[in-house]
Amino acid sequence: MIRVLIADDHPVVRRGIGQILAGAAEMEVVAEASTGQEVLDHIDRRGCDVVLLDLSMPGQGGLEVLEQVRKRKPRPAVLVLTIHPEAQYATRVLKAGAAGFLSKGSMPEELLQAIRIAAQGRRYITPSLAERLAAELDPGAERVPHERLSTREYQVLCLIASGKTVGEISAALSLSAKTISTYRSRLLEKMGMKTNAELTHYAFHHQLVD
Repeated sequence: MIRVLIADDHPVVRRGIGQILAGAAEMEVVAEASTGQEVLDHIDRRGCDVVLLDLSMPGQGGLEVLEQVRKRKPRPAVLVLTIHPEAQYATRVLKAGAAGFLSKGSMPEELLQAIRIAAQGRRYITPSLAERLAAELDPGAERVPHERLSTREYQVLCLIASGKTVGEISAALSLSAKTISTYRSRLLEKMGMKTNAELTHYAFHHQLVD
């Protein structure tokens, strides 16, 4: 039996995923979580085989939770299931140790197949993501500036480019406005830019936001 933990802050989404998994005889939803801390608490108490993890949750975001899960022993496989576009987060979450990246628009059969593969200790890679990874492994490929950003800096970049204010970003990431401003200053320096407009133009050009 594949024990699955569903982590998403929307009850309707969790219920929908649960209904899909209920149709697979070899899968069991052992818990649901609406925050990153709930995910970690359950893993520490009872464990599971696969975590279906959304990236946008209150408190610790999905990337931070993924980093924490990787430190657990034994650690479950983590499949990221999100509304964010593949270009925005897919390679980053795989480099952070995820077993796969799926859009919430994926077909139920694809989700079930990804869970089966992850439970076997393998990675689920879509053809389009395989192309992205191959391009990044090309020794002659030019490294893009946003790959130098930390997880938090990258999140702040995407939120700024989405039109969020410092206050809104602070609330979304559960960090102080001062801390957000510090991350903004760091990512501007690393990106060689001076304004939010430049960051936004860059993000849209590289398909980091919708």
